[in-house]
Amino acid sequence: MSNQTLDNLVKIKKLNNEPPDANEFNGMVAAATTKLKDVGIDGLSVDSQFSLAYGAAHALSLAALRWHGYRSEHRYLVFQCLPHTLGLDKAKWRVLDKCHNCRNLAEYEGHLEIDTQLLKELIQITNELLVLVNDLETIQ
Repeated sequence: MSNQTLDNLVKIKKLNNEPPDANEFNGMVAAATTKLKDVGIDGLSVDSQFSLAYGAAHALSLAALRWHGYRSEHRYLVFQCLPHTLGLDKAKWRVLDKCHNCRNLAEYEGHLEIDTQLLKELIQITNELLVLVNDLETIQ
């Protein structure tokens, strides 16, 4: 997978080059796996399910970016990089971007109104991210 787009983001200071770290990567994947598993706990509110699934999606997206040797200080950018880090279809990262906007409304304005279809798509895409991230080669 070409990193030209990611390198261009470094040039405009949206990403930083940083060598991958196996412990960091494994920690992100483990945390995401736990959150994704917890989404299925009976009795959780839609809000809690959304928060857990979003957190898992972000951790997996960041893990993929870190695996390629990049870091971003912008939460939204890790989703936009998914076509380049994991080959994820653009329509799917756009769903994650919509979830990011919902998360921001909740976090900064106290307004969380989650559509159950959006939650279903978020969980499905996050499960796909988990498979894709687990398919990456082990970091030495």
